Amino acid sequence: MKDIKLPEIALVVLVGPSSSGKSTFARKYFKPTEIISSDFCRALVSDDENDLDATKDAFDVLHFLAAKRLKRGKLTVIDALNIRKEDRAKLVQLAKDNYALAAAIVLETPIKTAFERHAGRTDRNFGKAVLEKQFDSYKRSLKSIKHEGFGYTYFVDTSEEQTIVRQPLWNNKKEEHGPFDIIGDVHGCFEELNELLQTLGYLVEKLPDGHYHVQHPENRKLIFLGDLVDRGPDSPEVLRLVMDAVKVGKALCIRGNHDDKLQKYLLGKDVNLAHGLEKTVQQLTNANKEFKVELKAFLDSLIAHYVLDNGNLVVAHGGLPEEMHGRAAAAVRAFCLYGETTGEIDEFGLPVRYNWAKNYRGKATVVYGHTPVPTVEWLNNTVNIDNGCVFGGKLTALRYPERETISVSAKKVYEEPVRPLLPEEPTQALSAQQQQDDLLDISIIKDKYLVETGFGNRVIIREENAVAALEVMSRFAVDPKWLIYLPPTMSPPETSPLPNFLEHPQEVFQYFRKNGVNEVICEEKHMGSRAIAIVCQDPEVAVTRFGMQQPAPGIMYTRTGRRFFDNPEHEQLFLAEIHRALTASGFWEQFHTDWVCLDGELLPWSSKAKALIINQYAAVGTSALNGLAQTETALTKALARGIPVEDLLHETVAREKAIADYVTAYRNYCQETNGIAGLVFAPFHILATEGKIYKDQLHTWHLEQLKNICAFNQVFLLSTNNLLVDLNDEASVKEGINWWLEMTEKGGEGMVVKPLEFIPTNKGRIMQPAMKCRGSEYLRIVYGPEYDLGENLPTLKQRSVKMKREIALQEFTLGLESLERFVKKEPLRRVHECVFGVLALESEAVDPRL
Repeated sequence: MKDIKLPEIALVVLVGPSSSGKSTFARKYFKPTEIISSDFCRALVSDDENDLDATKDAFDVLHFLAAKRLKRGKLTVIDALNIRKEDRAKLVQLAKDNYALAAAIVLETPIKTAFERHAGRTDRNFGKAVLEKQFDSYKRSLKSIKHEGFGYTYFVDTSEEQTIVRQPLWNNKKEEHGPFDIIGDVHGCFEELNELLQTLGYLVEKLPDGHYHVQHPENRKLIFLGDLVDRGPDSPEVLRLVMDAVKVGKALCIRGNHDDKLQKYLLGKDVNLAHGLEKTVQQLTNANKEFKVELKAFLDSLIAHYVLDNGNLVVAHGGLPEEMHGRAAAAVRAFCLYGETTGEIDEFGLPVRYNWAKNYRGKATVVYGHTPVPTVEWLNNTVNIDNGCVFGGKLTALRYPERETISVSAKKVYEEPVRPLLPEEPTQALSAQQQQDDLLDISIIKDKYLVETGFGNRVIIREENAVAALEVMSRFAVDPKWLIYLPPTMSPPETSPLPNFLEHPQEVFQYFRKNGVNEVICEEKHMGSRAIAIVCQDPEVAVTRFGMQQPAPGIMYTRTGRRFFDNPEHEQLFLAEIHRALTASGFWEQFHTDWVCLDGELLPWSSKAKALIINQYAAVGTSALNGLAQTETALTKALARGIPVEDLLHETVAREKAIADYVTAYRNYCQETNGIAGLVFAPFHILATEGKIYKDQLHTWHLEQLKNICAFNQVFLLSTNNLLVDLNDEASVKEGINWWLEMTEKGGEGMVVKPLEFIPTNKGRIMQPAMKCRGSEYLRIVYGPEYDLGENLPTLKQRSVKMKREIALQEFTLGLESLERFVKKEPLRRVHECVFGVLALESEAVDPRL
């Protein structure tokens, strides 16, 4: 039995004339989906696998399918003759184009056996002479096959059993999940490396024999990004420490271009002793023979990149585009070592490097070095942590998965860089990511797209809804850089069986009790406008954190992303009032932040909806009252004359009362304001601060923190009244119902009921995070003055809240996901996938009165 070892990602080319057993071999040792047959492709395009006129089209299809599979990292087997060198060359190039290895399996079937098989086949319409010609070409072409670019070549006797051994590529370390400490280019700076390791919490002990013992108390693992040597004062000591850590499994190391050049020198190849290599060579003159032998083996073992943590982390010295992740081609190795250049030379005589990270869209975090930068640069889920220690900068480590960076300063400038490390002009306030976030990524609305969230199921956004969201974002919304969150809609309960109620707390409490919730917090529902307030401790934070062009105190916007204040001066004044309370309460120090995102209601409703009230509600109320009053007068006179209009008169009087109640209802939420005078903000969520969202805090915590803040400005801030209800205590439930009745009978809108947990779950699934229960008189505004007359109320009780609840859940998870991505400093396009999603779902055809 013979082992045929194949890399996990490869293009496997079967070579042999017709009837040599290629198809039988392929079916025996490979999955049906892995095999692409030229005969099948010929039949696919012509309905006849023997139609030679279709051969070109058939191979176009074959190459297309093979390219698609290789692009997705799938092993692919080509079942065709492949007896001509030029045909194989096309397949080898196809593998190279897709950064895959190519393997040839040559089937050594005797010609006599092939003739016997051919004679018994009914699916071939050519004679023995054609087969003889194929065998002749096959034999001649085999002389060069080992030099045609195949990484693996096997000659197989089809009469013997074979074993296919699929080997993971050396760069595949997806099973290693960390935690890791990833260290940038060391370049012989041993003192700084030792200091950085101790800062990271590692025990570094030099043993009597000169070796190092490196250990972390939490069993973290080191990853070195290459360029261990050259330019610095002590490359041998750096090598000694790293080799020892790698040998005992405490570290991984990838190859840098300087390490690669040192290896070539040690192997006796002709290399130019420049760019710091001359220093390393000089430092190695005193090294013993055993160290040099070990060093050669170590450098030889280094590979160009690793894929770790289920594919979520990639480390490569010079960076790596997504299509190269986990591949083992020469082009991949070259990119890892040197990056990619534009072909231009800068004013310092150095090649201009292509900014591959600018267009990176991969899911894996790519950590790299090679090109020194003054500060750590995050861009599109990539990060350069080479801060030029050897040039007098810093030696930096990235902690993964924490995504935190820790640096130590260089002891001195060991070598002056050809290109200055620090820019001559002051560093721009905008980060590399913010400079690339100027435009929205319109590609997300080309077709339906999926948003994967860490808080629930994936959310599907349809193209037509995303287009509607784009219109809102582009025409009406605030500067998109402020839009880090949009609040979700809320669902009402199932309709109440009680005769005079459309909504009642009993159904709300019943829903949560059925879903395993023991306690809920009932919050007074303010009749205002939902508002998101982003407040900056200092106006410069708007530039440094949010990427704005000018300093600003923050912003207030509506639940559809529109600016709340038409007058910028009024917005600044009101934000200053919130800022005053935050500062006085010690919020910035307590939360270690320089910005905050708050969710709440801005009162009164009339401050934002004045035109709506005048043109719609007041117009309806005034005209209806006048008309019905005249109708009542006429009917009263008719009744006095003996005309039988009693029923019509009673109906008119009832309608008149309903209209009067309607006018009273909307007037409860009308109040004159002058500038910001009369405005009140009632916050109920601390959504996010720098580096954190508060999804892990109970709603009672949010209300307590905000109550403390509101106490420092009771003119412009309002603490939300609330009541804790034990759903297993009948008296507590009754108290909650009575609390709601008292509020609504006085003209209050109602209440919002929430489980104590911010993200409530039942059997692993997120339930409704909040449910609104509106009072009967407030519902008159929503459903119309006469909603409870005659058969109107029974008809309304047939409403369904299923779709509303589904949308509420999806918007809730999208909102949390957008905040999570923002605090992780992900690209703006990633944040806006979620923001777009919320706006898109708002355009779904759901009864807006729910």
